[in-house]
Amino acid sequence: MVDVNCTIVAEFILLGLSEGPELRIFLFLLFLLIYGVTVLGNLGMITVIQVSSKLHTPMYFFLSHLSFVDFCYSTIIVPKMLDNMINKDKAISFLGCMVQFYLFCTYAVTEVILLAVMAYDRFVAICKPLLYMVIMSQKLCVELVSGCYLCGTVCSLIHLCLALEIPSYRSNVINHFFCDLPPIFTLACSDVSMNELVVYIVATVNEIITMVVILTSYLFILITILRMRSAEGRRKAFSTCASHLTAIVIFHGTILFIYCRPSSGNSLEIDKIATVFYTIVIPMLNPLIYSLRNKDVKEALRKMVYPNIFS
Repeated sequence: MVDVNCTIVAEFILLGLSEGPELRIFLFLLFLLIYGVTVLGNLGMITVIQVSSKLHTPMYFFLSHLSFVDFCYSTIIVPKMLDNMINKDKAISFLGCMVQFYLFCTYAVTEVILLAVMAYDRFVAICKPLLYMVIMSQKLCVELVSGCYLCGTVCSLIHLCLALEIPSYRSNVINHFFCDLPPIFTLACSDVSMNELVVYIVATVNEIITMVVILTSYLFILITILRMRSAEGRRKAFSTCASHLTAIVIFHGTILFIYCRPSSGNSLEIDKIATVFYTIVIPMLNPLIYSLRNKDVKEALRKMVYPNIFS
């Protein structure tokens, strides 16, 4: 029997994180601050890398794209979320919702693969230092980054095409702060088991492949570090790898928790909290973890701010 309450949706309503007015104000100020730091940190990092010729190396080439990706998918989500926190109208058009999901998914998948590429770059730099510039040629770096964006685009198109096939919904109220697939699937009147299976398979395959690359790279890096004779060299290498792995664990951990497990309608509130980490917090932390702790970046930044002192 056809459900009479099912209808074609022209717009969705995003509930957000909290309906309490006092908590909403606090969250608005908190996320506004985080977004401001995210924008300044990532755009600042891109600027520093572009301006400083010393940072025109493969590692910083990848870091600049990581900053760009973080800026993009944070900007796709946070401004709309902030707007919904202070306005009563929490509506987003159906087309706007699909576009938001498509762009978010594109940059999220791109970052997943880009982190694996960066782990491989560190493997070559530490384990094969004499061949580093030969192996990580400019052509290869461009091809690797292009491949990251291509994979992100293709994966997003697959999910988008399947989502557009959903004919009707029992409600237009999304229990989330942005248009993500799991909460949208819970509103569908038709069978979305194929959609959920594709999300699970694509996310799991991406995670397995990228985590194998990351863990293998860092395993060889660890072996190489332990063989170093210089205690200072070991300390610096361990410090860098630990900070990189911290960001990777948080980012991949939340993705595995949300997308690589059987769906459950009762877990949406927990999913929202977990999603905050990789959509809002990680884009803010990445410039700090990957770049601002780096001596070369600090020196380049000082030269930009105080050019007369270093001239």
